[in-house]
Amino acid sequence: IDLTEDEPTSSRSEGGSGAGQSVQAEQDEDKDKLSLVTWNIDGLDSDNLRERSRGLCSYLALYSPDVVFLQEVIPPILDYLKKRAVSYNIIEGNDEYYFTAIMLKKSRVKLLKREIVPFPSTSMLRNLLIAEVSFFGSELCLMTSHLESCKEHSKERVNQLKMVLKRIGEVSENVTVIFGGDTNLRDQEVTKLGGLPSGVCDVWEYLGKPEHCRYTWDTKTNNNKKARYFCRLRFDRVLLRPAKQGAQITPQHMDLIGLEKLDCGRFTSDHWGIHCGFTVQTQTSPATTALH
Repeated sequence: IDLTEDEPTSSRSEGGSGAGQSVQAEQDEDKDKLSLVTWNIDGLDSDNLRERSRGLCSYLALYSPDVVFLQEVIPPILDYLKKRAVSYNIIEGNDEYYFTAIMLKKSRVKLLKREIVPFPSTSMLRNLLIAEVSFFGSELCLMTSHLESCKEHSKERVNQLKMVLKRIGEVSENVTVIFGGDTNLRDQEVTKLGGLPSGVCDVWEYLGKPEHCRYTWDTKTNNNKKARYFCRLRFDRVLLRPAKQGAQITPQHMDLIGLEKLDCGRFTSDHWGIHCGFTVQTQTSPATTALH
């Protein structure tokens, strides 16, 4: 599959004084705001893949998030993004079949270190992708994953969640951790674990469980899979473990994206994407507000 066939390269220049000035202006703007998108883009569905990849890029251009977590990326989509989304650094969790990726806006987020943590007992090529970054001098640890799919793989999925939470807990307490991805979790699976660890919050819950962005996989509204059944679940989630000192990152809003059908008559993915906004308050004293 060649998604880049007949596609013009981006006209955005990364050189010259004009480009440098525009990048600097973007750097100086909204340093106290961080935006994030997480989205399972269903690259395994080959139907209308070119149109849906264009749709993905259109949403990224519209929202211009600082950080993007993607799941179910395939090599042709990765190549397409590298050609079209030139304002982002892209870190992939693998290079064959399907995998996750993290996209970092070059003008605002600097990559410090990357790591891939294998899930030893996965039967679906799943892993945890980690990027340590600097956001205007504040260190963040970003994580994404696509946890084991299907109801019958609950045991493996919960074990993978335990690994994710363990890695979150191992990050320095003075570094903010943001995890986002397709967890495939059912609420009862988290309940059986005793809930999330102290200090780690589910951003959707923190924001008061807004109904408009409860279901990220919704076969009642999204007909990409042509399912003969209605299933509405909150598979896609964002977790936050704020730093105890330094910059304090607080969730402000969450919305679903990808709700509009493309010209081909299908949605960008069978999942809705999540668009999150956070405020960033720089301080050196210990955090006074605990997230539960």
